[in-house]
Amino acid sequence: MTMTKGGNVAILEGAAQLLARYDVIFCDVWGVLHNGLRAYAAAGDALARFRAAGGTVVLVSNSPARSSSLATLLDRVGVRRDAWDAAVTSGDLTRTHLTERGYRRIFHIGSPGDTRVFAGLDIELVELKRAAAVVCTAPFDYAADADACHRSLLTEALARSLPFVCGNPDLVVDVDGELYICAGTVAQLYETMGGKVYWAGKPHRPAYEAAHKLAQNVRGRDVSPERILAIGDAVRTDLAGAAQYGVDCLLVADGIHRDQLLLDGRVDAAQLGKLLDGVPHRPVGVIPALVW
Repeated sequence: MTMTKGGNVAILEGAAQLLARYDVIFCDVWGVLHNGLRAYAAAGDALARFRAAGGTVVLVSNSPARSSSLATLLDRVGVRRDAWDAAVTSGDLTRTHLTERGYRRIFHIGSPGDTRVFAGLDIELVELKRAAAVVCTAPFDYAADADACHRSLLTEALARSLPFVCGNPDLVVDVDGELYICAGTVAQLYETMGGKVYWAGKPHRPAYEAAHKLAQNVRGRDVSPERILAIGDAVRTDLAGAAQYGVDCLLVADGIHRDQLLLDGRVDAAQLGKLLDGVPHRPVGVIPALVW
């Protein structure tokens, strides 16, 4: 494991020696395993080698889709199937929350295809004036300004004190090098307006509790948090969520923070220090991309 120091954090060239310290990986998907269009083959290879050595990989994704749909997407973009054991998504957590709260009439913000997340639930999609809750899986327009596109309907929802379920807590998504807003940006706007938001995904605890339970089911025994490594590309979700849950985190630079961290394909130590300045958590390492 060749490494240098950046902001008192190890900068790694390969992950093999670090991964050997853990039994379970909670792995982010978009930005680590693929970029929305194609898989990062080396990342899948690294996870497959970890599993071949006895490790367990649970994908923890803020995708608004159900984990079954995520599996289909991963197959389509070329992520090797032996790279992971189980998955939990924001879509799964959204369904659990809606069922537990008994919400029946939902106003949906998102693309028509996202409504598959409600399949099999006792849910009716209605106009905002009839809704008991708002579920946001995506903005109405990924490229638009969230405020201009959503404030009027959020104002109406706030006037009725409607609960807001964020089915993808990411603020932005990197699609082949271009950043687009996600449902988290809309939810953040509603929260700043005074609305109450349930965040169905990272960095919040339910995502990690669900992943931990899946890992223990796969392994057939309890797993101590000290034996779990979270891997992700975002300080706000992956690093913060791992720290709050009490597990280590490996930060992947070639993702959401690419423009801040990478210089000629290598992690810039000075820029890493700036990124982590004021952040109360530290990853156990930073790696340009997930490789063995």
